[in-house]
Amino acid sequence: MQGTVANPLQDLLLCEEIAELKTRRKAVMLAHYYQDGAIQELADFTGDSLKLAREAAKATSPVIVFCGVHFMAETAKILNPGKKVLLPDLEAGCSLAEACPPGELKRFQDELRAKGVKFQTVTYINSTAATKALSDWIVTSGNAREIIERVPRDHQILFTPDQHLGRYLMQETQRPFILWKGSCIVHEVFSVGDLIRLKKQYPKAIAIAHPECPQNMLEQADFVGGTEGMLKFVGTHTASTMFLVATEVNMIWQFEKRYPQHVFLPVPGIACACNACPHMAKNTLEKIRNCLRDMTPEIAWQPEFDAAQKVITRSLL
Repeated sequence: MQGTVANPLQDLLLCEEIAELKTRRKAVMLAHYYQDGAIQELADFTGDSLKLAREAAKATSPVIVFCGVHFMAETAKILNPGKKVLLPDLEAGCSLAEACPPGELKRFQDELRAKGVKFQTVTYINSTAATKALSDWIVTSGNAREIIERVPRDHQILFTPDQHLGRYLMQETQRPFILWKGSCIVHEVFSVGDLIRLKKQYPKAIAIAHPECPQNMLEQADFVGGTEGMLKFVGTHTASTMFLVATEVNMIWQFEKRYPQHVFLPVPGIACACNACPHMAKNTLEKIRNCLRDMTPEIAWQPEFDAAQKVITRSLL
């Protein structure tokens, strides 16, 4: 486990207890690709934000355990009002969601309207339900281009909260964007110098990067895409290949599980050997066991969920 001394026997016992509790509680367990490999191994479904939102919408179990961060569990609850949605640690937040407080977004939208600007608000799924409720569309890195095509051509796009993903999409779609100045703490701090060094050290390696990375990282990448896009791209290579991976380091577990013939090297961050999301790391095997045992902490329905539900359903399902 990240931040602790590994105890294989204790982890094995916890995994067995979690499996038994899942059966007893009739629970389905969803895990994001940025979770620890042991958690992904236990999950009934793994995926990116879009895939997990769709799996949550199809869930028939009365209990959903969401191993991810708070906005993801919120989305699962919004899509399943009658189900119990558990998040192992309520403090598992997201720097992007925190970067766009709904009050600040509402004030900025009002200012644009007062100036006569015609726009629609396109919000990255890494956002709070209250921010989603103020939006016209919700996107993930996997469906953003498709959704942007639905915005009328005579409207500008207010893209929140990720400026790097927004800038990438603006270039890809050749549409006018107004960019909110948010960023992901994981993807923001990749070292472009280290990526260039690795490319020189391994000239046959293929560099892949998430569009949440800054522009200078994307310019050095051979492929840019969300996590599902990366998996599909890697899957097109049959011969053994080395990949330099610029996204959250736990993604490498999923790569190695699916494509063991390849070699995957994480691109270092500015201050560390690899980039791990501190919020995702708050979910541990022990906390998952505890939430299934105690049926808490639970995501409670909030007033803004009704408006958020409409835009999520229109955008993602």
